[in-house]
Amino acid sequence: MVASNNGKCGPMAEVHLTPDDLAARFRVPKKTIYKMNSDGTGPKYIRVGKHARYREADVRAWEDAHYVQQGAA
Repeated sequence: MVASNNGKCGPMAEVHLTPDDLAARFRVPKKTIYKMNSDGTGPKYIRVGKHARYREADVRAWEDAHYVQQGAA
């Protein structure tokens, strides 16, 4: 995981995840993460050059929005 804020960890530091971090978190192949990016179905991300980075808060919000209600029809 990479912390912004000039490498200083503190109250203002935001954590950004790499595609590898996200794939490990979801226990899916990295190819799945890239497909979600391409389809627009995954968490919001930023581009840093050619690299995708995911703000941890955005990943948590995406997870919360995608929980499945048991028994919901």
